[in-house]
Amino acid sequence: MNTLMIQGTASGVGKSMLVAGLCRLLARNGVRVAPFKPQNMSNNAAVTADGGEIGRAQALQALACGLTPTVDMNPVLIKPEADHQAQLIVRGQVVGRLQASRFREDRIALLDTVLASFNTLKSQYDVIIVEGAGSPAEPNLRQGDIANMGFAEVADVPVWLVGDINRGGVFAALTGTLDLLCAAERSRVQALLINGFRGSRGLLGDALEWLERRSSKPIAGVIPWLPLDLPEEDAPFRHQSPSPLRLGDDNGIFHIAVIAYPRLSNHDDIDPLAAEAGITLRFVRTADALQPADLVILPGSKHVVSDLAWLRQQGFVPALERHLRYGGNILGICGGMQMLGQTITDDGVEGGSSTGLEWLSLATTMQAEKTLRRVDQRSRFPANHHITGYEIHHGTSLSDATLFPFAARSSDGQVWGSYLHGLFEQGAFRRAWLAEIGYTHSDGCDQQSRTLASLDLLADALTRELRPDLLQGFSSYCAHGLLP
Repeated sequence: MNTLMIQGTASGVGKSMLVAGLCRLLARNGVRVAPFKPQNMSNNAAVTADGGEIGRAQALQALACGLTPTVDMNPVLIKPEADHQAQLIVRGQVVGRLQASRFREDRIALLDTVLASFNTLKSQYDVIIVEGAGSPAEPNLRQGDIANMGFAEVADVPVWLVGDINRGGVFAALTGTLDLLCAAERSRVQALLINGFRGSRGLLGDALEWLERRSSKPIAGVIPWLPLDLPEEDAPFRHQSPSPLRLGDDNGIFHIAVIAYPRLSNHDDIDPLAAEAGITLRFVRTADALQPADLVILPGSKHVVSDLAWLRQQGFVPALERHLRYGGNILGICGGMQMLGQTITDDGVEGGSSTGLEWLSLATTMQAEKTLRRVDQRSRFPANHHITGYEIHHGTSLSDATLFPFAARSSDGQVWGSYLHGLFEQGAFRRAWLAEIGYTHSDGCDQQSRTLASLDLLADALTRELRPDLLQGFSSYCAHGLLP
């Protein structure tokens, strides 16, 4: 077995995490392993070494393998722009838009591209761990499928099906998904996985035996819930609840509010801040939930003008004005920074132009060609520190190079803007900037160190919990013989 595909009963059941964990487990055993996702739908993206754009989860999975991400790891990326339209990115580059009314018909033409990227990876690595998308059992999405069983059938790849017990209904989800598959697809499912279990394994008892009898599939493992510090790819599962979602330290002495507008993108930019022991961070969707806040963040946006209009309609502008009057700080990242400027001029890239919030001396013009750039250099403000990250944006704005990695700052020093995603990954820079705005207790830990520690914790759990006989197919690739 040199390829395995992880499919799920639904979005958010842990497919991305488990692929990353399997990649880490195999890489630690000396296997040349790479991740692959045929089709991803997400506004959380990363820039690759070859100058393209892929889903953020595949960049994380590449890190788990010890690799630099490439466009072949996620050849088709769909970035929703509106309810019925999405930007289509193929092998890292924008090629047009997908309309919901033609989604099934148009995506099947991409199968050859998907298979070409998959075969490129197969020629370069010993093992490929593939991630599915959503559920393979949606009747309305079966026609033209390239993301789940449609790919698995053509590429002849075995499948493990995962369900999340923490969400409830896992036994019905697993058996129901199998029931909705055709006979050939059911036979392709090699094993079942239960993810996110809390409590004593003995509590499952007869239920696991029942599941194996009912499904005629072995259970590959029951993966416990783990306190992982890993980026969340699917924004709906972290910030779109009616009440504010709290991250970080509930007893924090420094409060950050992140405005979760409808087309929020790259929300993992805030993860290094949420990981600080003394910081409480909240995603907010209403103006009355903005306070208490020492810092308000306007994150990236897939459709800047629309999200700026939403922000105004929801009454955030007077709330932000009040926040500034009382000495608070505001940071805009990418699209959020463009909102804080004077004007946004758009002749049809995203649709519509607008006056900005006018707190930064910055004018933005939307360009048809997207800027995709990885950054690895030294900061110039507030001090000389190592900076890594990436830029993904259509809008261009004149930046003040003396403020890098910031592009602009208000004259009173309360409002900041940057195009750089991953701005706070490097601990020394994060600590210096937080001190600049009044928080002097940062641990200065690099976020990648936290991420790798979580990946190792996950790989350790998979080593303990997965059935060794189901991993035998990988054993010939391991530097030290059979996997534990």
